Amino acid sequence: MAKAPEECRTMTDVREGVDALDRELVRLLVQRQGYMDAAARIKPNRDAVYDADRIEDVVAKVLTEARAQGLSSDIAEPVWRKLIERCIAHEFEEWDTTREKRSA
Repeated sequence: MAKAPEECRTMTDVREGVDALDRELVRLLVQRQGYMDAAARIKPNRDAVYDADRIEDVVAKVLTEARAQGLSSDIAEPVWRKLIERCIAHEFEEWDTTREKRSA
């Protein structure tokens, strides 16, 4: 079990904590990707994949939560914008693949 940041006394402690969090983040990102797969399956047309208003809504919500939790907006905003960018790219690929399978 990884130590809490305030309990770390060595760089090994810090690295073990970071590695544990990275594994958990991957697990959560797999879940998020599943929602992108569902969106690609549900959206009626390819134009619906990119939604600028939704992007800004997500970022605004993340920044609100980041402030409440004590996460720097200098970390939160660029990380989420890149995450959203890559999720949209994945959703486009999944949308195309889903439609190719239906037409085959």
